[in-house]
Amino acid sequence: MKFASTAIAAVLFAGAAHAGGIVAPVVDAAPVAVVAPVVAPVSDWSGFYAGLQYGQGDAEVSFEGDSVSEDFDAYGLFGGYNRDFGKFVLGGELDYNRVDFDNGGDADLARLRGRAGYDLGRFMPYVTLGAAYLDGDDFSETGLTYGIGADFKVTERFLVGAEYTRQDFSDVDGQDGLDLDADMVQLRATMRF
Repeated sequence: MKFASTAIAAVLFAGAAHAGGIVAPVVDAAPVAVVAPVVAPVSDWSGFYAGLQYGQGDAEVSFEGDSVSEDFDAYGLFGGYNRDFGKFVLGGELDYNRVDFDNGGDADLARLRGRAGYDLGRFMPYVTLGAAYLDGDDFSETGLTYGIGADFKVTERFLVGAEYTRQDFSDVDGQDGLDLDADMVQLRATMRF
């Protein structure tokens, strides 16, 4: 009888174990940390800026078919404001350049210009158009200035750039047909505020 009781208990225990009667303890999994994706900052060209510029150029005076040209160095400072509208950037700039001619003599060149650029992230090509005022030893004249340039963001606050501009002065000192044209290429260093 003892044997029969033990055999029945063993059969019941084996049946219960086989049917899933023994349950393993449940262990909660550790929570998984959610990492936010890194999003590259969107470039923004809006704001005030100021800087220094240096360049070289060529001035040509023409009158009744004759012309003479002279090279010059130009160095100065500038300041302005840009507004970023997504892909397009509009702004205005005022600059001053001291012009030193290679054969002697100097002049002051001041320009007030509008700028229209295209936002390519850290790089912005632009066009510029405005008024120029040239004051030399024995003349002063107002004319047109226009050109192209590009700025590159070394950091969000410091930029480097290059610019080509042309200045056209017609009928200098009131003389019909006496024109002065100047081409200039400049390197620029800019701080944004």
